[in-house]
Amino acid sequence: MEPLILGIESSCDETAAAVIRGRRLLSDEIISSATLQAQFGGVVPELASRAHTDAVDLVVQRALDRAGVKKEELSAVAVTYGAGLLGALLVGLSFAKGLAYGLNIPLIGVNHIRGHLAACYLEDDALAPPFLSLLASGGHTAILYCKNETEYEVLGGTRDDAVGEAFDKVARVLSLPYPGGPHVEKLAREGQPVIGLPVMLKGAGGYDFSYSGLKTAVINYVHTKEQKGEEWNRADLAASFQHAALDILARKAVEGAREKGVNVVTAGGGVVANGYLREKLALACEKAGLKLVLPAKHRCTDNAAMIACEGLIQYRAGNFSPLSLNACPSIPLR
Repeated sequence: MEPLILGIESSCDETAAAVIRGRRLLSDEIISSATLQAQFGGVVPELASRAHTDAVDLVVQRALDRAGVKKEELSAVAVTYGAGLLGALLVGLSFAKGLAYGLNIPLIGVNHIRGHLAACYLEDDALAPPFLSLLASGGHTAILYCKNETEYEVLGGTRDDAVGEAFDKVARVLSLPYPGGPHVEKLAREGQPVIGLPVMLKGAGGYDFSYSGLKTAVINYVHTKEQKGEEWNRADLAASFQHAALDILARKAVEGAREKGVNVVTAGGGVVANGYLREKLALACEKAGLKLVLPAKHRCTDNAAMIACEGLIQYRAGNFSPLSLNACPSIPLR
């Protein structure tokens, strides 16, 4: 029988738990403090930690109940140990340690970044490496070659801001609420990409990205218009930013797949929930004759299903964690 894995995620403002048997998702529960955090224009670490403390026991029990299993049936507990907010991570990790110890089953510390990349396995039972992966989130932007289930080669990444971070900062300039990404996307649908914004690393080879200059160009555009007393269209600026920020991701993903000789492209991370990016990836892959596998939109943002899925990969590889495992606010892509 396939292993039964409980996944726990608490890296930011979502307290989540999920249960999978093999690649079959049995439950996926989330208790979010995003509404509370929105009152402050972003995540307040202390408030997030307290919210996790209040929610973690409840969300795990909900996941077990929804899956129709008892904790004694679990094969292992997988939990995010990094990257993320230190206090928030410690809540989920401490709970997972206690549960694994009490049940005498393996603890599996999961790299949150790898969790995002593993989410695609839940969408396609036949998906198997090698393939090309695009990572696009609030903290990372990278092109990776998946050699096998446990080994990635980083082909390139951002030299400064991540694409999700740029979305959040541009949202503030446009006076949009937190979280910024979905609101920028919604506003962009009402506009056209008619404003000239810089293309990052224009003409440069490789798979590196840079969003600092693009973000600054948006800020300077708004300040210049306001100082001159000129009118400007918020929707057009949002559409122009989105066009400049996301088109290159689809192009580089296809280029990476061609270079590595693979016929499948996957993607993960919160920005992959963006409808414009999903459309661009689909069109670029179709044109190149590549298969595209994307997580469902609600599994692009932080969730425990992806943590359980990566936990399954590590379980099969026998990569278990000691109870001395500590939380890490920052960990490498690999």
